[in-house]
Amino acid sequence: MSHAQQRYEALVRAYTPDLYRYAYWLCHSKSIAEDLVQDTLLRAWKNLSQLQEAKAAKAWLLTILRHENARRFERKQFEYSDVEQDSLEDLHQSPEQSVATDRLHRLILGLPQDYREPLVMQLLLGMTGDEIATVLQLNLNTVNTRLFRGRAQLRARLQPEAAGVPSHG
Repeated sequence: MSHAQQRYEALVRAYTPDLYRYAYWLCHSKSIAEDLVQDTLLRAWKNLSQLQEAKAAKAWLLTILRHENARRFERKQFEYSDVEQDSLEDLHQSPEQSVATDRLHRLILGLPQDYREPLVMQLLLGMTGDEIATVLQLNLNTVNTRLFRGRAQLRARLQPEAAGVPSHG
């Protein structure tokens, strides 16, 4: 096995779960998310020589995934109305957790994209501000501002709901 193959297989093992989570978050479909991850990994294999530093691998792969998702819309092969809504059963959540996850997901989707995307990368993928800045091609101060404002908007959207719901304690 060549060094390139070993390097590629290590990337696949290390980052496929995060790639899938992010892809699923973008498209809400298991089958489309799986296709996006496969397309991302294929493009990564073809361009493996472009990856200079191992520590940049996650940001590099997520950048490829974002581009693959954009290509999906450019090709107009999928319309939002045609995307099947997969259940969250495979996340092994209780019904209550599933409802809470769905609500949080809807609230995050309601944020402006400038705030939504960095927040998802931080919350879902555990990415650092520097990694998010690399993927989104922004400076770190801009990313930090967007994360701060995104969390503030999310908090503001959660508080009115919480205020109107009696506690079951």
